[in-house]
Formats: sequence, C-alpha cells, structure tokens
Amino acid sequence: MLDAVEELGHATPEQIVDTVAARGGAPMALSTVYRSLEALQDLGLVSHTHVDHRVPSYHLASHATHVHVVCRECGSVGEAPTDVAKEFVERLDRSLGFEADVTHAAIHGLCRDCRSPREET
Repeated sequence: MLDAVEELGHATPEQIVDTVAARGGAPMALSTVYRSLEALQDLGLVSHTHVDHRVPSYHLASHATHVHVVCRECGSVGEAPTDVAKEFVERLDRSLGFEADVTHAAIHGLCRDCRSPREET
C-alpha cells in the first residue's frame, strides 16, 4: 500500500485499491484501505489533504513539505513549496495567535494551461 501511495504521489483510497490490484496484489476492500491509511497516518508515515470536496488524497509524510495547488478547471494537482505561504502563516500568527500548518492546505485556482486561453481573449 505504501508503494502505491509513493508511486501515485497524491493517492485517493480508490486509486490505491486499483494500483495494488494492477500490480497483482491481493484484493482489498475500500474500508480496509481507509482503516490502513488511518493507521499509517497515526504512525506518521502518510499524510492527507482534501484537494476537492470528495475523498482525501494521501501522500508520504516525508513528502509533506508543500502546499497543494488545485486547478478548478482541469482538476490537476500541483505542489508549491511551503515558503510561498510564509507571509500568510506569519500574519495569522501575529493577528490571531494561530499557528497554521499549510502542508494540509489545498489552494484552488487556475493552472497555467487553463489560465492562458482566458488571458488571450
């Protein structure tokens, strides 16, 4: 299961089931995958983000040093270094005393490819 998460980068539980099956692994119930991912998260091996309003996306915790950027047009998921949110995090701390963890954040907008046609008109 961890190999599937690593291979996929940002993996939904359904994608993990499909990837493990495609590799010839034993069939897994989706509920088993969710429970296993929860246990792996408790152990600090995986982390999750809600990149849309549906299911969470999981990635290796060692790869959690980024902010997710999600295109609302094509659905692509990219990564930006957490430094891009540094000023935002500092302002939250100063104004609200809130310590933000942006590694679980998903920022929605338009990717370069989807933005280009709009800017040409």
